[in-house]
This record gives sequence, C-alpha cells and structure tokens, in this order.
Amino acid sequence: PLRYISRLRTLAKQEAEKNKSQWKTMGPAKVAVPSPSDFLQKHSKEPKLEPRKKEQDGKTLPLSVPRRTYHPVTRIKKNFIHKNAVAVITGTPKKPRHFCVDTRQGDKYLLEPSGLFPKFIKKKNYGVTPKYVTRRNEEIKREQEEYEASVLEELKKKAMKRLSDEERTNILKALKKNWEETNSAFQSLPVLTDTRYKRMHKEELELKLKQLEHDIEAIEKHEGVYIANE
Repeated sequence: PLRYISRLRTLAKQEAEKNKSQWKTMGPAKVAVPSPSDFLQKHSKEPKLEPRKKEQDGKTLPLSVPRRTYHPVTRIKKNFIHKNAVAVITGTPKKPRHFCVDTRQGDKYLLEPSGLFPKFIKKKNYGVTPKYVTRRNEEIKREQEEYEASVLEELKKKAMKRLSDEERTNILKALKKNWEETNSAFQSLPVLTDTRYKRMHKEELELKLKQLEHDIEAIEKHEGVYIANE
C-alpha cells in the first residue's frame, strides 16, 4: 500500500521555517574557533603606566635633584641643660604625695587611690543636689498638685446636698404609697405557690417591701437627709 502523506505537509514546513530562531538548534551551537595566535600572555592584564614625559605643553618639568645654590636649613643646637635648669627654677614644686605604712617592714601604699583620703568632700559641688534630681522633684510636685486639684474639682461636682423639709415629706409620702401598693399586691397572692413563677413573684415582692421599709425608716429617723449631686 502507498504511504500516507498529509495534504498539510507543505504548510507545516513553512510554519516551522517561519518560527525557527537561530538559538533554537539541535546540539551545540556553531561558534567561531579562537585563533591560535590569540592567547593569554604574561602581565597582559596588569595596568600599564603612561611613559614619562619630559616636556609638557612646551615647558620643561622641574627636576627632583636640588640645585647647586640650594642650602639646607641647619638645625639650631639647643642647650638642654640650661633649658631644664630654667624649667626647674621657674616651675611650681610638686606637692608631696600621701602614703600610708601598715607593716613593720615599711610597706607603703598611696592614700589617694585607696579611698581613705577625703578628696571628694573637698569638691565645690559636694552635697549639692544634682540638677536632674531637682528637675524631677519639681515635675513630681507639679503632677501631685494637678492631681489634687482634679480630685477637689470632682469632689465639688459630687458635693452633698441637703433635702428641704418639703422634699423630704414628698419623698416619704411617695415611699409609703409605693409600700401600700406593693403590700396590696403581696396580700393578693394565692395561698398555694405551686409553680416557679409564683414563687419568684412572691420573693420579688418580699424584697421590695423590705427595701421600702428600710428607706422609710431611714428617712423618718434622720431629720437631715443629704444626697449627692450627679
């Protein structure tokens, strides 16, 4: 039988040639072979200095060799013996150092670095409170004053106010009227409290009656009643 040949074979070849790139190859890419004469030589990568120019812009550069007319500066000889003698005569004498001998063999040590010599109490600022401590104490005092002022302001806002006789009488009448209504509701309860709701309702009325009796007794007992301003 004849081999099958697709009718789109020509079109597929054209598409493959059209989309083919140079780097899409099979196997290693073909690159130029380096020349045998182009090889790495010794000191070829080191930086090369420009050759020294004797003349620049038509002017001769100065030479580093000194001229014949040059005379070096000679050092002046100093008399160190005389200099040291003058320094000793005009200088202030050294103060004697304080020592302490603590053994029979004469072993001694300096008093100043040992802490036994009272040098710190002779300072000008000895016993003076540091500035940062004084500043901190002033800040604490100011904060305390601000806090006390705020507390006094709150107390003034919540100052106690005395009820007048008329207000006391009206409050007492209202409490007694409320007690009578609550007592009437309590007396109207059924004798048998067989449900949870009945028991809860009875306990609620009992607590309300006790609170009203306590309030009535407190107001009747004290003539002057004070309340806080909110």
